[in-house]
Amino acid sequence: LSGLQAFNPMSSKAMDALNRMPPEDAFAAFKACCGSTKYAKAMADGRPYKDLGSLLAASDQVWSKCEYSDIMEAFSAHPRIGDSKAASQHGGKWASNEQKGMNTASQDVASAMTAGNQEYEQKMGFRYIVCATGKSAEEMLDILKNRIKNSQEVELSNGAKEQHKITGLRLNKLLADLGSSSL
Repeated sequence: LSGLQAFNPMSSKAMDALNRMPPEDAFAAFKACCGSTKYAKAMADGRPYKDLGSLLAASDQVWSKCEYSDIMEAFSAHPRIGDSKAASQHGGKWASNEQKGMNTASQDVASAMTAGNQEYEQKMGFRYIVCATGKSAEEMLDILKNRIKNSQEVELSNGAKEQHKITGLRLNKLLADLGSSSL
């Protein structure tokens, strides 16, 4: 993710705000970015971060050290693709916005996504994870149809990569939120 640096704050106020947060608030902020307790604790404990690049590099390193149980915890923190009620209740404003491509889905696509989610979970033993930002409902469904053909091992790797993309986007959103509230 070190190449993902969309957030360009006008000043270092957002990073300063993140670095000054009480530990429990920093933990909660990082847990909103990635649902793994191990990840959130390591990121909160790893402060201070110099800039976005160092934050994303730390995220890369921490995520690479997460084990199966940590990855499963992160996956479980996501609402299923297409479950708008869970996205707003469970995933907060970020998940609802990330999955907005599902808002315009036809009934057929929405039903196929629900059935596909169930089939995927039964086969893989974990939730279908895709970085939904910027994707249409049809795209997300096509990705699901292709990925469901994979082995559990391949899908664990695919899901972990997608989770890490989501985390990077959310770290940028966290800093954007802190930057707008800190100015």
